[in-house]
Amino acid sequence: MNYKYYWEDFYPGQVLETGGHSLSEDEIIEFAQKYDPQPFHTDRNKAAQSFYGGLIASGWQTASMCMRMLCDLYLLESASMGSPGIDELRWVKPVRPGDTLHLKSTVQETRASTSRPDMGTVRSRSEVYNQHGELVMHMSGVGMFRRRSPGD
Repeated sequence: MNYKYYWEDFYPGQVLETGGHSLSEDEIIEFAQKYDPQPFHTDRNKAAQSFYGGLIASGWQTASMCMRMLCDLYLLESASMGSPGIDELRWVKPVRPGDTLHLKSTVQETRASTSRPDMGTVRSRSEVYNQHGELVMHMSGVGMFRRRSPGD
């Protein structure tokens, strides 16, 4: 199968960006009821009395939205072989109903595998911003990608 992006298409310093995913109050509550049912995610009244002063999205929902934006940005068109995991994940600022999130992903390092000539790794940092340009989350991790020209 031919893909748009192989390991060779990534380089240190490369910045990939996408934007425009808004989050409604109903989406925040629905996600939280299923996966993170803390009151400041699920109950408007209790959230108003919380440290946050109102309803906020679960950090896991923000991370899930980041993953979706990465998929839409390039992963679904790439020769991705998955990931061994992330090294860091930080929720910097609460995401609130009505926020519109966008993603900036920066390639930090690429490395050809010495044990698998058909594969290389890409280390990147993904940053999620709200509509005000405020950083709300960042994560760093490694992706594995098939090489277009194994062994070159």
